[in-house]
Amino acid sequence: MPATGAAATAAAAAAAAAAATAGGKQPDLTRFYRQKVRWTACKDGELPKDMQCAKVTVPLDYARPAEGTLDLALSRYRATGKSQGSVLLNFGGPGGSGVSQLGLDGKNFMSLTNGYDVVGFDPRGVGRSSPVSCGDGPGQSSDGANDDEPPDAAHPQALMKALKQLTVRCTRNSGPVLSHIGTVNASRDLDVIRQALGDRKLNYLGFSYGTKLGAVYAAQFPHNVGRMALDGVDTLTESLAEQGVAGARGQQTALDDFLDWCVTDLGCPFGQDRRKAGEAVVKLVHSLDEDPVPSDFGGPFTGQDLVDAIGQGLYGKELWPKLERALSSLVDDGDTRGVQNLAAGGHAPPPGRGPDGGLVNSSDIPVDNLSAALMAIDCADDPDRPSARQLTADIARLRKEYEQASPVFGRFRLTQVLLCYGRPRGTDFIRDEVKDVSSARMLLVGTRGDPATPYSWTVETAKRLGPSAVVLDNRGDGHTGYTSSTCVHGKVDDFLLYGTLPADGSSCPADGDGGAVTDSSD
Repeated sequence: MPATGAAATAAAAAAAAAAATAGGKQPDLTRFYRQKVRWTACKDGELPKDMQCAKVTVPLDYARPAEGTLDLALSRYRATGKSQGSVLLNFGGPGGSGVSQLGLDGKNFMSLTNGYDVVGFDPRGVGRSSPVSCGDGPGQSSDGANDDEPPDAAHPQALMKALKQLTVRCTRNSGPVLSHIGTVNASRDLDVIRQALGDRKLNYLGFSYGTKLGAVYAAQFPHNVGRMALDGVDTLTESLAEQGVAGARGQQTALDDFLDWCVTDLGCPFGQDRRKAGEAVVKLVHSLDEDPVPSDFGGPFTGQDLVDAIGQGLYGKELWPKLERALSSLVDDGDTRGVQNLAAGGHAPPPGRGPDGGLVNSSDIPVDNLSAALMAIDCADDPDRPSARQLTADIARLRKEYEQASPVFGRFRLTQVLLCYGRPRGTDFIRDEVKDVSSARMLLVGTRGDPATPYSWTVETAKRLGPSAVVLDNRGDGHTGYTSSTCVHGKVDDFLLYGTLPADGSSCPADGDGGAVTDSSD
């Protein structure tokens, strides 16, 4: 593109971002849209040697770009053939590090290097991009106070006090980025990254929460959407409370399936009696909540920590053997390392190596960054804030509803929802404005047996986005389909690499079922 064309594109993009930011006011974003990515060898020992790293600078506050900036971390695998630009990946969370995840799972995306530089990035507040934190480590606040007891919905007054204290700690430990976190700002960052990479359009593959980020981008920058695939589609309309109940039910179903499998193996830590195995899991969680055990990574390890780990291990059947081994180590030897590594998304530091443990660079990504970022982004995206009076009145009903949804995951999911209490009210933009987008057509993949993002959310989001959305129905199990379904992988690659979309409503069989892609869903 000629220099004059590039400048015009940057100016137009800056004007669009400004208009979306401040109701028609146009702060000058030109310097951010004129930057170019400079790739270098990654200095982080965690990352593969054939991966390159870079950073892109964005404003802390898009309405006041002169008042501070953030550097966003990027990583990439270069195209192996003729490149048609970049495809950006977001692995979900929210709070997952795209830089680290691309390094760990890059082999799953090498097919895309046939036409693209494959780029991972850490959104603001995540990983190497000004990471947020609520303290120095599990169960320990930065001032040394002991926080062994997780908030308990059975005691509303104590719960609200604990939540307010947590909010203070998170604010103190996170810095200014906490006030400017969330998907609306992350979407604006995506557009700056797109321009810095030299791409006229954004080509994008988002998983789970990454689908929400993609949908918000399509609403904010519809004319900048290139080829966008959204796998494991998130809801745009349900409140955190509604999402929590659906999530608890889905995770309980996934746990039941895991236990059905586990009891057929002599190595199952809960024995071979299926009913007793289910009871044993509930008993173990309650026991650790009442009497936490020492953690190999510092602080206590509670039943809710275990629930978090089990949930991570249920995202796909391929993780079941790892989950079984981790639970066996905990039950048989009291060893928490395996389950904590699951809870940290595979990034828990080995004991004796400090918070970074050699797994991250010298920027010392906080041990709790994944959970702190998830909480901060979820709260920033949700406008519902119950008053103390409402919360006190509703807590008994909510607790019963969540425990009925899942005796294992109910309390954990309810606590996640309540963590927004005391924080500033979130944005209305996603719920009110992300609909009827006028972008290029997008591919939405929903998996029937997904424990985290129900298939109904794919259907609901597709209707909301309008004619731009094309749905692919994956008849398999597990969270998302690209890395677990040969059919889904092929259809997504065909779209991203060649622009070939499947028919709306077509479906992929579960791997191993045989058969071809069908033309319509139920």
